[in-house]
Amino acid sequence: MAEPIDKKILKTFVPANALKAENFQELASKTFLEPVAAGKTIFKEGDHDKKAIYVVEGQVGISAADSSNSDITTPAGYVVEAGTEKAKHAIANRQPRKQSAVAKTDCTIIRIDSDLLDILLTWDQLSGIEVANIHADDADIKISDDKEGDWMTSILQSKAFLQIPPANIQAMFMRMQEFPAKAGVEIIKQGDDGDYYYIIKQGKCKVTRNSKAGTPLTLATIGAGDAFGEEALLSDTKRNANVVMETSGSLMRLSKNDFNELLKEPMLNWLTGEEADAMVESKSATWIDVRMESEHKESGIAGSINIPLNTLRIKAGTLDSKQKYIVYCDSGRRSSAAAFLLSERGIQVYCLKGGLVERTGD
Repeated sequence: MAEPIDKKILKTFVPANALKAENFQELASKTFLEPVAAGKTIFKEGDHDKKAIYVVEGQVGISAADSSNSDITTPAGYVVEAGTEKAKHAIANRQPRKQSAVAKTDCTIIRIDSDLLDILLTWDQLSGIEVANIHADDADIKISDDKEGDWMTSILQSKAFLQIPPANIQAMFMRMQEFPAKAGVEIIKQGDDGDYYYIIKQGKCKVTRNSKAGTPLTLATIGAGDAFGEEALLSDTKRNANVVMETSGSLMRLSKNDFNELLKEPMLNWLTGEEADAMVESKSATWIDVRMESEHKESGIAGSINIPLNTLRIKAGTLDSKQKYIVYCDSGRRSSAAAFLLSERGIQVYCLKGGLVERTGD
């Protein structure tokens, strides 16, 4: 039977060490030690295994990188020894593999599913954005219960909707379902899966978050024209707050599938590595790494700005609205969430397709 990894050891690896307790436990429950005999190949150049591999004990030799890896700060032909700074990070973490890895001594490794790790990181880093994002950039927005058309006007005047094709907006309003709700009705429950994107048509809602003691803490009150719930749909995240009707009213809601088709995808512009490099080299765009600072230091693209996803809302105001930005992460999952949030603020943004692990070109 496979031996699970000691959680204290797992905590030494990046970016697993950045996960919050619940998601860290989830990762630990699916991570097992794997003994590898000296001389055995761990992976070969060209493999596409979607695993982040870490050295727990022993030494692993990495072959020289090919030319496409020249932008990543990894030496050509080297040894990774357990317990060193280099060993804190996944070894030669590109897909398909640009290098081969062979056990130089008897060693122990772990293979973490890259998609699982990235999903858990995205859940963590989006936590807190959903509620904080409700009032956009204005902390003094007034709650309004005015005419029925006000909610629609507010939505159409937002920066986000300026980027969506008119046909999509029309389809969105046609597919939206009206959802009458009485005071006290819970619309969103913290911890649930995301299912709908909501716009308040009439009435007021109270946003709360459960404290460690189980007591709900009131975070905000929102009203007609305010939208909520999009972040939980961007990357299949859990709801991180409760939204309860404070007064009787009516909501308009859009299903997750319709949200993705009509709103999310039109706001995401994907670029290949070659296309992105060409824009940066011509100085028409700037790289933004939305991973954690420790990940950026290890494998960030030279010249890129590091703005982790969990700080993006706060730091978005420092970006130049006239400048174009290309956001990236390991897989494209965190960067797509970041691109959506930046697009909502009127920032010209693109996503690196496939993320760093599948990046081609220099």
